[in-house]
Amino acid sequence: MKIEEVQSTIKNQRIATHTHIKGLGLEPNGRPLPLAAGFVGQAAAREAAGLVVDMIREKKMAGRALLLAGPPGTGKTALALGISQDLGSKVPFCPMVGSEVYSSEVKKTEVLMENFRRAIGLRMKENKEVYEGEVTELSPEEGESVTGGYGKSISHVIIGLKTVKGTKQLKLDPTIYDALIKEKVAVGDIIYIESNSGAVKRVGRSDAFATEFDLEAEEYVPLPKGEVHKKKEIVQDVTLHDLDAANARPQGGQDILSLMGQMMKPRKTEITDKLRQEINKVVNRYVDEGVAELVPGVLFIDEVHMLDMECFSYLNRALESSLSPIVIFATNRGICTVRGTDMTSPHGIPVDLLDRLVIVRTETYGPAEMIQILAIRAQVEGLEIDEESLAYLGEIGQQASLRHAVQLLSPASIVAKMNGRDKICKVDLDEVSSLYLDAKSSARLLQEQQDRYIS
Repeated sequence: MKIEEVQSTIKNQRIATHTHIKGLGLEPNGRPLPLAAGFVGQAAAREAAGLVVDMIREKKMAGRALLLAGPPGTGKTALALGISQDLGSKVPFCPMVGSEVYSSEVKKTEVLMENFRRAIGLRMKENKEVYEGEVTELSPEEGESVTGGYGKSISHVIIGLKTVKGTKQLKLDPTIYDALIKEKVAVGDIIYIESNSGAVKRVGRSDAFATEFDLEAEEYVPLPKGEVHKKKEIVQDVTLHDLDAANARPQGGQDILSLMGQMMKPRKTEITDKLRQEINKVVNRYVDEGVAELVPGVLFIDEVHMLDMECFSYLNRALESSLSPIVIFATNRGICTVRGTDMTSPHGIPVDLLDRLVIVRTETYGPAEMIQILAIRAQVEGLEIDEESLAYLGEIGQQASLRHAVQLLSPASIVAKMNGRDKICKVDLDEVSSLYLDAKSSARLLQEQQDRYIS
């Protein structure tokens, strides 16, 4: 009897802070559901965010900005991620933190500009000559090594493509074989190869294999119609930063000096304004001709109070640009000084920039909402916890913070297993809460024992 191990289709994903957020959890009419898509509470903020999603979809919010303001641990980052989930993968979403701009290598405004352009998409439609079909054969042919060594190298690759109308056998360059390996192409996949550039794109697995136990096939597609060699409209999604980077990179050859030059080249190089202006001209021309379509995405700047006056004045100008994404800021600060100045302002943002923002407030969670969030987190992390322990953890969250209560779940489950239980009990929570202090308890301890510490 032959037994083979197969790879499971269940992916072991790393559980992150906001893994449970799957969207904003709104009804079709835009009203928030009490508990949906991983979201609990924050009804007004979610409804406001839902309107922002609708405006982005209708392209009525380009160049505008939104500020999510509220105390720590009230779901500001979760709201931004919910917006990104509702917009879908075709709309660019670029997250960053305010402190990212302080780099010794690159100017602050350059970091902001780079992220601005990452958040603006360009959908290009082109009619290209392609070879498309289901792969029926994939056999690399080996020849003597061109470098004169003992090993052999791929001289060419024979590939068979099949459509509804017929089949074709192609003899391809070894560089295309590299592209086929990169795309993980196998016999039975539907692919297309651009005849001019040799670019390879894997569309999916042929639906003829749908009856097989093909666990790793992520998407089945029908056999292409028409001939193998044809003209096809290809839609490509790129960001303006992708275009900047592609045009800034020197087009090196395959000789040893060019390869060395590429390796020695510093990884972070600034893209000049002149290059960006040229790209903008080409992009605008494509848009006017109907070849391409601009897709303003979302730039999310967390901890916006970390930016200084230079960054804020740059943001003022950038928001007025014709090529501007939707910018979402988040901050947990009240009235404080603007970084690098003596001037105080709400949220640490200058008043002239605040004037441009639509402000959405997030509220502190109540006891019942905290318990619901903790139950969702326990479910996402695959932990078992009884009702009494969940209520007790909710109390800890009320006294300390929701973040602290969430962080106690994993160590409590380990303590429970060490004590021979699968389910987290109140005793386990007592043990881990005595081991780990929250910020408030630590601050209180510092005040009591001030003389023991160096100040």
